[in-house]
Amino acid sequence: MGVIEVDLFSEEVSSSQHPAAARFRKLLDAVADEYGCELCLFEVDQGTVSFSFDSEELTSEILKILQARRGDL
Repeated sequence: MGVIEVDLFSEEVSSSQHPAAARFRKLLDAVADEYGCELCLFEVDQGTVSFSFDSEELTSEILKILQARRGDL
């Protein structure tokens, strides 16, 4: 199981309970449901979100999307 880390929020967002982080977690939970898997890890520290799923397929798909977006910058 790999952990994905993304600088997603401003540094003020340092808790998974922050409203913006909670909305993102809800989105990740919905994606996990679509893939028939579970969100295993969700942490937020100074705007950086760390998360993982128990599905290598979903993790791979997310990494592909992030790499493609990085290429767009």
